[in-house]
Amino acid sequence: MDMVIDFPGGSRVDAHFGPFTVPTDQPAFGYQPDAPTPFATFLASLGTCAGIYVLGFCRQRGISAEGIRIAQSLEANRMTGLVNKVKLDIQLPPTFPEKYKTAVIRAADQCAVKKHFEHPPQFEISASTTEAVPA
Repeated sequence: MDMVIDFPGGSRVDAHFGPFTVPTDQPAFGYQPDAPTPFATFLASLGTCAGIYVLGFCRQRGISAEGIRIAQSLEANRMTGLVNKVKLDIQLPPTFPEKYKTAVIRAADQCAVKKHFEHPPQFEISASTTEAVPA
């Protein structure tokens, strides 16, 4: 999937792909952002990806997803500030069939975003000159 990243003003940095735009912003002293930070958007992709797999699991079995939530929390390395553990707690309503509890955890574990952490891609960053875009 190709994306175009642009800078619409202030601290905003937006990603455009297909018909979608994902806005991001960075808080600064005395400035409230208009959108989530890029890192918050990244973290949200982990939980929402797991959610897609949980939802698919429920739909395949005719189980209502009503009342299901995923609580996501992080543990960070105090020295580096980097995340060293992401915890996902699938909160199931009392009506969720007990026999599927382990299977729904396995479904969430198949999240494609998580799988990319297990086999991370290589990054190639370059810079090129483009024609000036008229205002």
